[in-house]
Amino acid sequence: MVRTRVVQTLFAYFQREDATPVMALKSLRKSYEDLYALYIHLFGFANELIRYSELQMEESRNRAKATHTAYTPNRKFINNRFAADLFNHHELRRWTEEYHLDWDAGMNAVANMYKILQSQPFFLAYMQAEESTYEDDRRVFRRIYQDLLPNNDSIHQALEDMEIALDRNHWSTDFEVVLSYVIKTMKLFKKEGDEPRLLPMFENEGELHFGLELMQKTIEHRSEYSRLIDKYLKNWEADRVAYMDRIIMLTALTEILCFPNIALEISLNEYIEIAKEYSSEKSHIFINGILDNILKEQNITGTTQINIE
Repeated sequence: MVRTRVVQTLFAYFQREDATPVMALKSLRKSYEDLYALYIHLFGFANELIRYSELQMEESRNRAKATHTAYTPNRKFINNRFAADLFNHHELRRWTEEYHLDWDAGMNAVANMYKILQSQPFFLAYMQAEESTYEDDRRVFRRIYQDLLPNNDSIHQALEDMEIALDRNHWSTDFEVVLSYVIKTMKLFKKEGDEPRLLPMFENEGELHFGLELMQKTIEHRSEYSRLIDKYLKNWEADRVAYMDRIIMLTALTEILCFPNIALEISLNEYIEIAKEYSSEKSHIFINGILDNILKEQNITGTTQINIE
């Protein structure tokens, strides 16, 4: 995600005439913070789902009381021990408070998910079981996050609404990647009362420094490397090349030429994957071809191992 954030930030920076390199670096730092804020915020969805379930149960109890109807609540989901561990997790709570995160703008998604949950076989089996282990409690949330959240339109809309409400960026586009980290973290909870360490924002401080330096050098060498790219466009008109493709090639060239300690195959594969994710269908093939021609003339080898499938 380090390179992806650099490309996204440069995409916005180069389109603003009033932007400065200092502003770009500040924006990049915030983008990393936004990414981690989403990671923290997604855990809060479990707490909101439990809270909404309790509100629905209270409404059912009141209706039963008003109509003199017998009502026996099933509190298994509300008493879910894994959800309680998430709620009581000190590090999660600290980050949630520091980032001022809440689900106020996303409650429609919570209500929608609760409604969907009522018809899910895995959830019905969980609620009907006489006894459940801590693993059962954790598994039901893993299924919610893994099977129900990714393709849920209301959660994507909620993320867009919360981006505005909470002054965050790219939450809807980064959702599935960050969700995979949330699910990975869930596996670290083994028994009731567990409070495992959360995944760090960066694996090491070097990643942050690399991202900032890559951004700075791409800005510094923009004119030089843009001319190099234009030289190899051949039959392509420079102004018809997709803007995102140009930014990806520019950043890739900067990394290859300014960071020779990084294996060429790693750099190229990273940017091919970014092109697949964020540009047009055939962009990764086009980008690979242009970069391949540039590197051959520069006598930089290693392009044969690129995966463009």
